[in-house]
Amino acid sequence: MLNYRVVLFAFALIFGIVFSIPSLMQSDQGKKINLGLDLQGGLHLLLGVKSDVAIESRMKSIAATVKYVFDDEEIIFDALRLEDETITFELLDKDDAAKAKALLDETFEGMTLLEEGLNYTLQMSPEEVERTKQNAIAQAVDTIRSRLNEFGLAEPTVAKQGADNILVEIPGIKTQADEQRIRKLIERAAHLQLMAVDEERSARVMSMSEAEASSFGDIILPDIETSQKYLLRKIQVLDGSMLTDAKVGFDENNQPVINFSLNGQGAKIFGDFTEIAYPTRARMAIVLDNKVISAPSINERIGGGRVQVSGNFKLAEAHDLAIALRSGSLLAPVFVDEKRKVGPSLGADNIVSSSIALAAGFIVVVIFMFLYYGIAGAIANVALIGNLFLILAVMSLFGATLTLPGMAGIVLTVGMAVDANVIINERIRELLHAGKSIGKSIENGYSNAFTAIWDANVTTLIAAVVLYVYGTGPLKGFALTMSIGILASMLTAIVGTHGIYQMILPKMKKDKLKFWFGINKEENK
Repeated sequence: MLNYRVVLFAFALIFGIVFSIPSLMQSDQGKKINLGLDLQGGLHLLLGVKSDVAIESRMKSIAATVKYVFDDEEIIFDALRLEDETITFELLDKDDAAKAKALLDETFEGMTLLEEGLNYTLQMSPEEVERTKQNAIAQAVDTIRSRLNEFGLAEPTVAKQGADNILVEIPGIKTQADEQRIRKLIERAAHLQLMAVDEERSARVMSMSEAEASSFGDIILPDIETSQKYLLRKIQVLDGSMLTDAKVGFDENNQPVINFSLNGQGAKIFGDFTEIAYPTRARMAIVLDNKVISAPSINERIGGGRVQVSGNFKLAEAHDLAIALRSGSLLAPVFVDEKRKVGPSLGADNIVSSSIALAAGFIVVVIFMFLYYGIAGAIANVALIGNLFLILAVMSLFGATLTLPGMAGIVLTVGMAVDANVIINERIRELLHAGKSIGKSIENGYSNAFTAIWDANVTTLIAAVVLYVYGTGPLKGFALTMSIGILASMLTAIVGTHGIYQMILPKMKKDKLKFWFGINKEENK
């Protein structure tokens, strides 16, 4: 008779069929499974990393921190300069020397402090230089991966290759416009700085040389759109490392802007600077990748650590910039060292061969189950079909990516789903051999098999989850299909087939065990 297990299985089967259709038919409507680089082609990039720039960026950040720490501790100093990867400064009170050196030792590990009277030089040790370069490469891998994931791309591969290269593989990039937008997102350093304008000398900026600006402790940077130049203090107020979030918003003219938030230290530094600057209406330049987006005057103290950046952005550009800022700046710029497009013909060959392997394996399993277990095998086959549809449906709903390893995961899941039914059928047959009734054999068979099936599936699911969390690219596809398949098989192989047995139990006869369970009469004596 009809029972809740059959109803649940029927619902799952209908759900699986309905939501699998867009992927199976490749229709324009509905959510579909994305194909990985190995199945549909895409973009293959090998990036180089300018790790030397990471040293310069680190020194700028250290110089800003030195200024902040000394001001906060009321240590009187002068002539703070950043030149040739060294920071120099002079203490004006010798009584501050011990306190200043203790603060520097506590704040900066791996730095070497040289002193000559009250003049000090701070520079990186060789070990710290190498560590900074390696950190820049590792950070670039994480940052690029985060940007591509936030952009919504289907399972990109981002991994370190060799000593200082990064491999990036992105499926589904077919047009030149898509390629340019992705490359811009990857290559953008997104190094955000807030820098004070040198108001005293800014009027002469157009006629000033870089050397003259450097002698004042300044730097000349161009406007991002116009020919205007800005004379800025070389020691930044703060940088993007203190940014915690960035989102696209709209100003009063409905133009896209970037709203970003600072962490506690950044909010305090920003608030203190604006408090000092606003009485004179001093300007603060918002600098992105060494170009000035805007340089508004400070009209009041700005607390709370929230800043708005406007710059005549297009909506897509603002969206991409927010992603870049949110995922973090690149400590070292990257450049495309090698680029090639992977053609879809490779994917077509892989799809055909993998589909043949999947179909052949599935057909062989179906035939074996029916011949060996009779109607019980046919019931297991129905559950197997439901399992496949559920996998495709869930992957379609989440827009998951199917790769060759993912297809291997489906094949493996087919075997695991059948394995569960084999265990159940063998338990039922053992009880029938022992002389139990069909109803008692079915109920006890499921009860006895459940523990073994549960333990095997849970341990495999844990391994798949760990592989998904810590794996990258195709490994995630394999882990995802495995996880979905395991959960689906628990529903179809245990709940669904149990319900079907309960529904047809009144029709089962003891003298037809060969028909129902593949047991010969002689075996049952």
